[in-house]
Amino acid sequence: MIRVAGLLVVAAIAAALGYRALASSPSTAAAGEAVPSTVWPAYGQAAFVQGGRSRVQAGPNQHPAAIASVAKVMTAYLVLRDHPLRPGQDGPTITLTDADVADTDRRRGQEESVVPVAAGEELTERQALQGLLLPSANNIAAVLARWDAGSVNRFVAGMNATARSLGMNHTRYTDPSGYDDATVSTAADQVLIVDRAMRLPVFAGIVATPSATLPVAGTVHNTNALLGHDGFVGVKTGSDDAAGGCFAFRSIRVIHGRRTVITGVVLGQPGHDRIAAGLAAADAMVDRLAGRPAAPDLPRRGGLPPAPR
Repeated sequence: MIRVAGLLVVAAIAAALGYRALASSPSTAAAGEAVPSTVWPAYGQAAFVQGGRSRVQAGPNQHPAAIASVAKVMTAYLVLRDHPLRPGQDGPTITLTDADVADTDRRRGQEESVVPVAAGEELTERQALQGLLLPSANNIAAVLARWDAGSVNRFVAGMNATARSLGMNHTRYTDPSGYDDATVSTAADQVLIVDRAMRLPVFAGIVATPSATLPVAGTVHNTNALLGHDGFVGVKTGSDDAAGGCFAFRSIRVIHGRRTVITGVVLGQPGHDRIAAGLAAADAMVDRLAGRPAAPDLPRRGGLPPAPR
């Protein structure tokens, strides 16, 4: 548990890029209003969309890059699309096998993010999604992929087909967890799937939950330490050596006197604690969108709560 040490310095030079072309037209926060260059993080890439608008605003440096566990947003979206749940429903039961236990042991040996499981353990669909999205369990991503599509390869094919259908033209999924560095995307592309997933009440409800209880793992905690602070209501953290710190988020702020929903993604944030770096970059970006200054190198308002790793 490491407390975020401060917010990243924002860039002094930024030319906003269109999310489809990755190159040309300047992005705008509203019709005729350019996004200030100081909104964007100094490192990596970022994008956002405001509620009620369809155009994704993309910062500089948009290019396909590793996205780590942010990939799990697509995994959860596909599962809920194929096996819809209504609020309050737990859904069908998934029985874990010896093969699932062996896969978990293998992943633990590679220092992947996993939750403990046991052969014969029964997880409801909701519990499996909680294990996927809160503690970011790679082993549960594989369980859900096999349960949904019959094999991980078929599930990944579905991830890529869905990405194409959403216009995510710079995205390629190679696994359901994001552990594979060949799973790449842009911040602008990821905003499209995050916005789509947040339209599902069950998904939105899970990512807004601080913790959940699973049969074998016990209590698991949300890795999003911004949850409940500064208007943040989700969505998903991600971090590894290749991806840096990543954070797909939704925040509700008052901008120009109006309640505004901001859905965004930051990728490639550097720092010793990469999760903290992703959270800090997103918090600073939303502060600037809301017109509230954010200190670049000092903890604000007592700092952020610690982020589980």
